[in-house]
Amino acid sequence: MTTIRNIVLVHGGFVDGSGWQGVYDELTRDGFRVYIVQNPTLSLEDDAAVTRRVLDRLDGPAVLIGHSYGGAVISEAGTHPNVTSLVYIAAFAPDQNESVGTLTAAPPPGVPVPPILLPREGFLLLDRDKFAASFAADLPDQVATFMADSQVPWGVHALDGLVTEPAWRHRPSWYLVATQDRMIPPPAQRMMAARAGAKVVEVIGSHAVYVSQPAAVAHLIREAAA
Repeated sequence: MTTIRNIVLVHGGFVDGSGWQGVYDELTRDGFRVYIVQNPTLSLEDDAAVTRRVLDRLDGPAVLIGHSYGGAVISEAGTHPNVTSLVYIAAFAPDQNESVGTLTAAPPPGVPVPPILLPREGFLLLDRDKFAASFAADLPDQVATFMADSQVPWGVHALDGLVTEPAWRHRPSWYLVATQDRMIPPPAQRMMAARAGAKVVEVIGSHAVYVSQPAAVAHLIREAAA
């Protein structure tokens, strides 16, 4: 089989695509053509459309990767004909008529609850002082603080967007579980990965594992591309 050369990376909520730089560097060194989607995270429908526009301009097949909320985006956009496989990085993988909101509506007792502040004018942010512990506990303090101070407001409508036809039902999938994640509980990650029939690897890392361990993330993407 020929290795797929196009890689499309989709970020999650509260951040932008710049967090993928380490993964980008790993993959471009190997000759992959890497595209980073800059979703506005205003609504799932819009973010899926933005992702499809990136896929439209590719010269061949691609692996589509999503982190966190980006997993919902790739679940919705990943039926695009250029997509051969999906990779979820500590990500939501909603089923039909599920959303990030429905998947997080009733956390089990004792599970850490992300420190999301009350919405203001239709947007959400994480508590700056709790950002590092919940999102980026394995990053240097200076990096985690920068991420907290450069948060992208996340539209509440993005959380409510329902997936219409989950791409993981039609494409082979891989899933990286971050075992120290305090945003999406690891048991929930394992449940979604099993439901999607994904090949699973587990990495000791925080929700920001795509930043802290780009080599491990890139390794899984290479496997999906092959």
